[in-house]
Amino acid sequence: MANVVVVGSQWGDEGKGKIVDWLSERADVVVRFQGGHNAGHTLVVDGVSYKLSLLPSGVVRQGKLSIIGNGVVFDPHAFVAEKKRLGEQGVSITPESLRIADNASLILSLHRELDAIRENAATGTKIGTTRRGIGPAYEDKVGRRAIRVMDLADPDILPERVERLLAHHNPLRRGLGVAEVAAETILSELTSVAAEITPYIDRVWKLLDERRKAGARILFEGAQGTMLDIDHGTYPFVTSSNTVSGQAAAGSGMGPGSLGFVLGITKAYTTRVGEGPFPTELTDEIGQFLGEKGHEFGTITGRKRRCGWFDAVLVRQAVAINGMTGMALTKLDVLDGLDELKICVGYRLDGKEIDYLPATLGATERLEPIYETLEGWKETTAGARRWSDLPAQAVKYVRHIEELVGAPVTLLSTSPEREDTILVRDPFQD
Repeated sequence: MANVVVVGSQWGDEGKGKIVDWLSERADVVVRFQGGHNAGHTLVVDGVSYKLSLLPSGVVRQGKLSIIGNGVVFDPHAFVAEKKRLGEQGVSITPESLRIADNASLILSLHRELDAIRENAATGTKIGTTRRGIGPAYEDKVGRRAIRVMDLADPDILPERVERLLAHHNPLRRGLGVAEVAAETILSELTSVAAEITPYIDRVWKLLDERRKAGARILFEGAQGTMLDIDHGTYPFVTSSNTVSGQAAAGSGMGPGSLGFVLGITKAYTTRVGEGPFPTELTDEIGQFLGEKGHEFGTITGRKRRCGWFDAVLVRQAVAINGMTGMALTKLDVLDGLDELKICVGYRLDGKEIDYLPATLGATERLEPIYETLEGWKETTAGARRWSDLPAQAVKYVRHIEELVGAPVTLLSTSPEREDTILVRDPFQD
């Protein structure tokens, strides 16, 4: 049995929710290893829709152990609110079904405020964050001043931790022209929720090691996408964590040799939310068609996604960076009815052809996509569950994508329904 790492191969929003749900039914343990409560997944189980942002997808299924790893920045109040919302839908979340890494860093109200202040500023680079405090919380983590989950269990040390944090934030707030935060405010914020968090705290690295040795199937659930990675993405228009497969090890405490199958969730076209370069973006009627037919709005934020043709250069780069074993290709049905389809197979930069996405912002903004044109199909692919159900041109499109990016399609999704999936290879049986 192979453990499975799920990552996005584009700019996020590739349809990970359905695929992760499909895989979580087969897993014993589901681990979130990076990001925060800005990661939106919609799961449909027995006809009921569940919207998750912080909790791993395994929480909606009985008998699964869900884990929030140390690579996640954890908002305790968002956790309590999400737990309550799911409870109203009949999902019971207990310490037997969920564990939170003791060494995960916390998101506090001052992080959310700082995030919003920066995004609202008239000067500087507008990143397009969700304003949930993710970035500022990661800044404090690497600045070695974060308050961590384990600190909630030791009220005697909290005042010292808060003072150290405010020694950075209050001068910053003064410089931004906003009021300072009193230590008592942060202490009250933490102590008011501590009792609801502490029963879930655990040494996650040890727990995962025990489960691995016992033969459990472990699913590592990533958020966002490769091109939003803090190192490998379109910097500075990226998230504040590593979103690539290697982070599954660092963000959970399991060695990289235990990761196994790396599955890249890949949309059959390309979308992006927020600011930043997007070489294949379509602002014409085809881009509007993709957005409307694909219901391209953020699960959590409701923000409209930018849409464009499939970018094989970008995905091929993601395949290499993540060491992808295979892809789950999603939303093929959105392309039904188009007369022709285009795939970006290279870029032209200042008159020279290149086969990679440059690391510099100036260069990415000057890219001209080089397209191949394929014939579209008029028949529907929606609901197909076998290759023989697909139009010949749709099969040709999928096979050409495999050839261009250098990774096989392991799963093919043909509608939002979880059963409308063509399984080529079970990642857990690798």
